[in-house]
Amino acid sequence: AGEILALSFISYTMQQMGNLPKSLEMAFKALQIGNANKLENYAGALNAIGETYIMLKYYPKALIYLRKQKSICETSGNIEALAYAKKDMAVVFEEMNQLDSALYYEQLAIEDFRKYGREEPQTYETLGNIKMKTGKHVEALNFYQKDLQISIKNNERRASAGAYNKIATFYKNINQPDSALYYATKGLDESLAISQKPSILEAATLLSELYEQKDTKESLRYLKIANAYKDSVFGTGNIQAIQTLVTQEEEHQKEIDAAKKTYKTQLTQYGLLAGLVMFLAIAFILYRNNRRKQKANVLLFRQKEEIQSTLSQLKSTQSQLIQSEKMASLGELTAGIAHEIQNPLNFVNNFSEVNKELLVEMKDEMNKGNLDDANAIANDVIANEEKINQHGKRADAIVKGMLQHSQTSAGQKEPTDINKLVDEYLGLAYHGLRAKDKSFNTTLKTDFDETIGNINIIPQDIGRVVLNLITNAFYAVDEKQKAESKKPKAQSNNYEPTVSISTKKENGKIKIAVIDNGNGIPQKIVDKIFQPFFTTKPTGQGTGLGLSLAYDIVKAHGGEIKVETKENEGTEFIVQLPN
Repeated sequence: AGEILALSFISYTMQQMGNLPKSLEMAFKALQIGNANKLENYAGALNAIGETYIMLKYYPKALIYLRKQKSICETSGNIEALAYAKKDMAVVFEEMNQLDSALYYEQLAIEDFRKYGREEPQTYETLGNIKMKTGKHVEALNFYQKDLQISIKNNERRASAGAYNKIATFYKNINQPDSALYYATKGLDESLAISQKPSILEAATLLSELYEQKDTKESLRYLKIANAYKDSVFGTGNIQAIQTLVTQEEEHQKEIDAAKKTYKTQLTQYGLLAGLVMFLAIAFILYRNNRRKQKANVLLFRQKEEIQSTLSQLKSTQSQLIQSEKMASLGELTAGIAHEIQNPLNFVNNFSEVNKELLVEMKDEMNKGNLDDANAIANDVIANEEKINQHGKRADAIVKGMLQHSQTSAGQKEPTDINKLVDEYLGLAYHGLRAKDKSFNTTLKTDFDETIGNINIIPQDIGRVVLNLITNAFYAVDEKQKAESKKPKAQSNNYEPTVSISTKKENGKIKIAVIDNGNGIPQKIVDKIFQPFFTTKPTGQGTGLGLSLAYDIVKAHGGEIKVETKENEGTEFIVQLPN
């Protein structure tokens, strides 16, 4: 129990210092100790995991752990931990724009805090965010100021740093830059004093934006600070480490669930058997299973080698993705490729299990002398082996394609089927986004000019351009769809998200067009979209480098990239390349 408590506090500390992989590692370790010793006093670890997932914007995962914390605390009567669970659930619902749920849980959290004499300042930060989103700006500022007053009174510098940043953002939004600069500077100073990386990143980003129009040098200085802390907290290495930890924890949970199911099955068997008959039956079952495994290992040895080779190639591909600085956009493809390769692997596993049972049946029929039935079963096994081989080759082809796309560009142009390239990146981008967000859906339209043939390009580089434009289009229609879904039915326009991709040979040039019917781009910022680090996405969701890199790649090919947009109607990006 002491280890669980200590690991939970270490997890909180690592989280505030920006070491998110270490924070998750400590919290997961606390959970494993609790499960191994049948203890349920790990509410702090569950809360630490939930808060880390909030920072990563993995809101559904955060809710899973926070709800489990709430359930455990309600059973044990731990009011303090219950209050923090409700507080953080309110934060998740506010970030997901489910404002009624956010307000409900924040009010419950405040009541629980009062039960043991605690006034938690960060509850008022969330209430301020809710009021801002509902257009009640004066009430929002009052809550932010109350957050700051309580933080200063209690000397809670972590909360006061966040409060300064929120007030600065408020004044920035109502176009009072001097007040915004004052509070953002206070937020940065407070964050630096306690080495709290997430709020340092937020304050430095605010200051960079505020100085952009009045002092370019200062803006760049704060931008460098923000980028340094952004890489430190959300860099590729950290995200990769987090994904590995999450996968390991999910596998650990599966093992626990499997162990519970096995235990229940054994209890049922023990209830049906008695005395010597029970022990003899178990011995026979274990012996038979061992024989099955031995025979299956011989028959499936070749398939195992192919799967191990596939996994080895996947690891090699993963290393290549991490090593290439310009391959950040391929992170969108990983989920899509995993989705594609899961189908053939499932077929291999399922047919292998079926073959185990068939071979045992065939052996029984042969022992009985039923050769006709044995031959029929053997034919089924052969047919299944052909299917295993077929799907193994399919998985191998997918992996080879993945390796080809993830190779660092050598800078050499080569004849490339542009239609095939565009169609391939469209499919992978769509599957990648669907794997992360099951609610995402859009109508896809393609119109490829089959007379183009091959053109000389660097396929990996142009692939990055196409992937970035398609991903941006998906983001635009998804944002508009979410906004429409929140409107009353009477105001709904029956919006249908649509993304269209076309290629055309025209006047000695090859034209690639990506069109979406999203909200469009405001005219006042159209001229800035190709500038490095400029992004319209919220903090933490975009680097501002995608379109800048796309612009440089197209220019290096002797082409040009244009944008045509209408607010509330949609956007069209046009890439022109020499034929």
